[in-house]
Amino acid sequence: MLSTIMNHLKTQPLFVLLLSFIGFISFLKSFIIFLKWIFFTFLRTPKNLVQSYGSWALITGTTDGIGKAFAFQLAQKGLNLILVARNLNKLQQVCYEIQTQNPNIKVKIIVVDFSFNVTKEIQEMKKGIEGLDIGVLINNVGVTYPRAMFFHEVDENIWKNIVKVNLQGTTLVTMAVLPGMISRRKGAIVNIGSGASIVVPSHPLFSIYAATKAYIDQFSRCLYVEYKHHGIDVQCQVPLYVKTKMTSRVASIEKSSLFSPTPEKYAKAGVAQIGYGWRSMPYWPHSIQWWFASLLPQSLLDAWRLSIGLNRRIKT
Repeated sequence: MLSTIMNHLKTQPLFVLLLSFIGFISFLKSFIIFLKWIFFTFLRTPKNLVQSYGSWALITGTTDGIGKAFAFQLAQKGLNLILVARNLNKLQQVCYEIQTQNPNIKVKIIVVDFSFNVTKEIQEMKKGIEGLDIGVLINNVGVTYPRAMFFHEVDENIWKNIVKVNLQGTTLVTMAVLPGMISRRKGAIVNIGSGASIVVPSHPLFSIYAATKAYIDQFSRCLYVEYKHHGIDVQCQVPLYVKTKMTSRVASIEKSSLFSPTPEKYAKAGVAQIGYGWRSMPYWPHSIQWWFASLLPQSLLDAWRLSIGLNRRIKT
């Protein structure tokens, strides 16, 4: 059988053999990528976060949505928590809920309004975390437009608030926590990015939001390279739509689905990927959407995103 195949191949023109070889290599590469995706998504064992990084986790934006869900997931993993948000009453309620379900962990709350005087607020936060071995940082806090808007329509207070919360907040919190991780030579930093800056080539009518999330992505990549030799894993996690109050308001996501999971489903997948690679799309249906998007021409994606934004303007 093998000799018959070899004899047949010898009779083929060189260009046919070359094209066949290129096709085989292309198929093999795609198959290996698929097998890696299966392993990374479904089979790889999550890290023991307490043993790998430390006993405390700090999460920003923890009174709702993804941040709150991350807090519950990390509590189930045995980490003590520092919950950071701007609303004291909501923080106290989340703290009570977490400790009711996880009575053996410690929970500390710190009020920080990232839309206010960020530098001053972070200084107060640093006092509150002094002496704690923060092993995991989840930079989740973020805001977007109140609705789809052309760039020239965006009020100065709106875009300054987006920059202050999404850029300054993430940068300054990271800067506050990083020295302790360096001294202990271990830690994990997770920055919540967005498909708006990575999966699609543009995000029209939400341009400033998308630009800030592009910063988060590149910021994460650079820190990953800078601090890997210090034992610190930096990662940008990339969600697409998750059923939160923000997506309900700006994207009309009214109920969860396979491709728009609850924050709890997303956070469970996110925690399992901490420490593995500088960029991760933890929720597997989102990665399928990303793959399909990669097959389409960018001009088509641009037109599609613009049409969605214009439809939302009409609805609001």
